[in-house]
Amino acid sequence: MNPGTSRRTFLGASAAALAASRTGFGAANEDPREFKLGIATYSLRKFSRAQAIAMLKQMNVKYVNIKDVHLAMNPSPEEVRAGRKEFEDAGFIIEGGGNISFSKDDEQDIRRNFEYAKLAGMPIIVCAPTHATLPKMEKYAKEYNIKIAVHNHGPEDKQFPTPQSVLDVVKNMDPRMGLCIDCGHTSRTGVDVVESIRVAGSRLHSMHVKDLADAKVKESQCDVGDGVLPIVGIFKQLHRMNYTGGVMLEYEINDNDPMMGMQKSLAYMRGVMAGLRG
Repeated sequence: MNPGTSRRTFLGASAAALAASRTGFGAANEDPREFKLGIATYSLRKFSRAQAIAMLKQMNVKYVNIKDVHLAMNPSPEEVRAGRKEFEDAGFIIEGGGNISFSKDDEQDIRRNFEYAKLAGMPIIVCAPTHATLPKMEKYAKEYNIKIAVHNHGPEDKQFPTPQSVLDVVKNMDPRMGLCIDCGHTSRTGVDVVESIRVAGSRLHSMHVKDLADAKVKESQCDVGDGVLPIVGIFKQLHRMNYTGGVMLEYEINDNDPMMGMQKSLAYMRGVMAGLRG
């Protein structure tokens, strides 16, 4: 791709990607060597599991990161397996689950969360641990062979506000211990998102993508492609480092009627991916 490719070029490619997605073309032609474009179901938090699955099918995505509102953590193992089956029977690949809190400094609670993830078919736990619980989670990541992706939550996060704050803790741990970079929260801390991705390297297990009209203001979230975050630069860096993990749209606005904005955001993201192949 020409480094000088403009944002307008990507918008044009996005329009083509949207048209393709409406016919099912986009999903059918995904390159397995590329990162996994999908949706964090927190985006559909106001809707039941059945409603969310129907909406996800309309958006023609393959990968999902399941929030517990769509697969509760406290029912019986049979109920968890049944909920997982509903996603899988609808054709989705479960990229991971979360965000899951690991705030209790309690080994039984930590194991309970890993048991849930195992039953739910989650290869990655996107999570919010504390400095006390994160080191204790390493042995469970090994035992269950489930990756940990610590989700940074920006300036308000007293534990892990930035990707670097996660890396400082996990850098010498088992390779399954890593992070989920949220580009919006990262931007609000004043940290360079693209550089954070580069530095994370193989520790980057998942991505949550959103856009902001003001890089420092949480409430300025907008459709991906309409804001000021370096979405093209983010995708370029992921492509450059041969990242093959999840790139999940996390849409936190228009929660009662998110479909149009989510479809627009996905079209832009697909357009960026198409530009990388060009």
